[in-house]
Amino acid sequence: MSNNKFEFNKRYFTISIYTIAVVSICALIVKTIFSWEYTARMLRASFSALSPFLIGFLIAYMLNPIVNLLEEKLCKNILHISKAGIRTGISMLLSYLFAIGLIALVVAFLLPQIGRNISDLATRVPEWINEITLFLMNLKAYFPNIDIDVLASNAETYMLNLLDIKALTSWLTSLIPQILLSTVSIVKALSTTLIAIIVSCYMLYDKNTLGRAIHRFLYALFPEKTADYTIATAKDCHRIFSGFISGKTLDSIIIGILCFIFMTILKLPYALLISVIIGVTNMIPYFGPFIGAVPGAFIILLIDPIQMFIYLLLILILQQFDGLYLGPKILGDSTGLRPIWIIFAITIGGAVGGFIGMFLGVPCVAVIAFLTGRWVDNRLAQKNRN
Repeated sequence: MSNNKFEFNKRYFTISIYTIAVVSICALIVKTIFSWEYTARMLRASFSALSPFLIGFLIAYMLNPIVNLLEEKLCKNILHISKAGIRTGISMLLSYLFAIGLIALVVAFLLPQIGRNISDLATRVPEWINEITLFLMNLKAYFPNIDIDVLASNAETYMLNLLDIKALTSWLTSLIPQILLSTVSIVKALSTTLIAIIVSCYMLYDKNTLGRAIHRFLYALFPEKTADYTIATAKDCHRIFSGFISGKTLDSIIIGILCFIFMTILKLPYALLISVIIGVTNMIPYFGPFIGAVPGAFIILLIDPIQMFIYLLLILILQQFDGLYLGPKILGDSTGLRPIWIIFAITIGGAVGGFIGMFLGVPCVAVIAFLTGRWVDNRLAQKNRN
């Protein structure tokens, strides 16, 4: 009588698991590529739902170096506080006060001046409209074939439509839902910010506990050599990510300050407003300086075209200085990415997360490239040994 008992074969079981994993990953990649709109929508929805935790992690990640510095230098070496929990609590309190004070300083000093610049721009709008209207009226002298009367008629029709009582009533009717939606958005933003701050506090205070838990899990799941390798790789990824974030932030602040100084020396208008735009957009590699230069050039063009060319020359010099000297000095080769991969990271990051996605896409792709390179090196080393 034949024996039909099932016999477990570890080798074939492992091959089956690998086959199922490879097929599943390939199917997921194909589905992602051919349903990219759905994938992007799902990613945006996921980011929106997880945004308080992601923002909280980002706050904790950025404040962690300050907390570590205060905990080691101030609380331990100067104040000689023995209890670790008290040291961490005091360091966290001082770090949050520093961050809040910095934000308050920016709000108190920069925002009023930026607001005055924007108000001044708003008062100039009628003057610019008159200049554009005069330009259109003079077009007939230079381009007789253009029917200026049609343009004037269309402009008059548009103005009458703006004064139409029915259209005004419809706009006022739709204004109430817009106010309600704006109120809901404000409440949601405030609740997201509050939850993010609470999450960041927990992460900073329990970082040692979380670190030990992750270490225990890794050593329980993998052999000791593999766990050590995984922890060392995670530290390298942290170095790449944090190095780019801190370096690019410092680089952009310096470029914004230099732009303000030179615009003030050259007596270019709206120096503070435009310099803030330049500093913020400079966070995006390659495209940032050009994105930031466009609104400034347009504003200055409406005031004085000659000053616009001086401004564009200044931005070009600053961009070359940043790309050839300042950026390499501060960032070095923190990402290790070729330009094509940086462009890829900016494109995908912008499609998924907007401006923040464009900024964070570069270090994320740099970490992925680093991990891929490590994996390829290990596979090649194994093949050479075999």
